Amino acid sequence: MSRVGKNPIPIPSGVKVKIDQNEVFVSGPKGELKREIHPSLKAEISEDKIIVSRHSDSKFHKSLHGLARALIANMVEGVTQGYRKALEIQGIGYKAELMGKKLNLSLGFSHPILFSPPEGIKIDLGSPTKIMVSGIDKELVGLVAAKIRSFRPPEPYKGKGIRYEGEFVRKKAGKTAT
Repeated sequence: MSRVGKNPIPIPSGVKVKIDQNEVFVSGPKGELKREIHPSLKAEISEDKIIVSRHSDSKFHKSLHGLARALIANMVEGVTQGYRKALEIQGIGYKAELMGKKLNLSLGFSHPILFSPPEGIKIDLGSPTKIMVSGIDKELVGLVAAKIRSFRPPEPYKGKGIRYEGEFVRKKAGKTAT
């Protein structure tokens, strides 16, 4: 069996899970999520655990087995604790500010960048150079953080740009005089 897929997913108190054929609904204190799993997989609730099983041992079904189990586990963790991604802005004059729910980024371009987060994502600023993206859907939080980073990824000469918190950017040597 798949090493990830064979592990049961514990259901914490305060979390309700409903499985309707190929759809899994998870609701908890932070919100509710819904995801459709592949028809060749079967998810069932026994006691306080969710067990995902597959029909065959083909390579395709083995990969789906681990994936489906991980996605459901992320849903359960998301509705209980939520997910956060932190971004840092480095560079002189680079800053971020909130205008209502929209994020206004000044990144050295001739114009500011306005970013509206999708439904279910909350953006906070610790300072003008720290952006915190949070939500209950792990995939959506990572996608929004990657989108914000893509506006000005860190460049290799001075390291200016938007990077994940703790990300290491290898610097290149500049030109040398002859």
